[in-house]
Amino acid sequence: MNYRHPSFIRHVAAMVCAFALATAAAAQAPARPALPLGNLGLEHLDIVVPDTEASARFYMRVFKTALHQQQMQTGLRYFILLGDLPADRQVGYVAIGAGQGRPSIGHYCVLVNVYDRAGMGRAMEAAGFPGIRGTGGLGMWPDPDGIELQLFQPPAGLVTAAVKSPLPIEGDGLVTPRGVDHVLLRVANLERSLPYYRAVYGMNLEGQRDAQGRVWYRLDKGTRIGLQQAAAGQSPAIEHFALKVAPFDRDALTMRLRTLGVRTLPSPDEPDVFRFEDNNGIVVELRVAD
Repeated sequence: MNYRHPSFIRHVAAMVCAFALATAAAAQAPARPALPLGNLGLEHLDIVVPDTEASARFYMRVFKTALHQQQMQTGLRYFILLGDLPADRQVGYVAIGAGQGRPSIGHYCVLVNVYDRAGMGRAMEAAGFPGIRGTGGLGMWPDPDGIELQLFQPPAGLVTAAVKSPLPIEGDGLVTPRGVDHVLLRVANLERSLPYYRAVYGMNLEGQRDAQGRVWYRLDKGTRIGLQQAAAGQSPAIEHFALKVAPFDRDALTMRLRTLGVRTLPSPDEPDVFRFEDNNGIVVELRVAD
């Protein structure tokens, strides 16, 4: 090939020009906005209790799964796995952390395609919403009532510091968990909260209000976030969490919960749902996965 031939020189020049134009176009292309989130569904949630060991023992008497733990400054943090633990550790879970106040559901976590923390901070500030709480690579995003959202970008799943727990458990669990189904958030003023959730998750994910006046956001992987107006005298909080589970024996579970000294809760509006309070009064809902 004659590298000095005019036609070859023109060909190379055209290629260089095309590459330069493509690079410039890519640089000028608008970045994907930080909000609404490109969500990948609910991954895990966190409960805060005075006695993490007692809580872990309770959940392992209910759920047929593996228990993991992680050493923290405040003691052991336990993880109730919501499925088998694969090699890449991509599994949902219920984390049990220590807290001296009233037992509660501390936060919920949503996976996102890209977690642009700085971009989300700018978007939240521009919209007049609260900024992130905490420092470092994580942190929590509070809604107008202070209910906390945690965001992870895959790979996420069970933290690498968590190892299988040697905590002895009396007997086996009865229900096989398959992941998070939803969280229901109790907000002080539903109309005030909606602009925040529309900005974070997008109007296209917002459903119609149900018979109880709740608004649901349908996220990826068949997971949901619900908003419910707090009744007079109620404080904003995560009202309950719901898990997807395999078919189970309701009578056997009712007897087990009675043995554990906790209440089952009626669900007249949803007869296929099974609700109960855990050993700290936190409301848990079970929904058989399709």
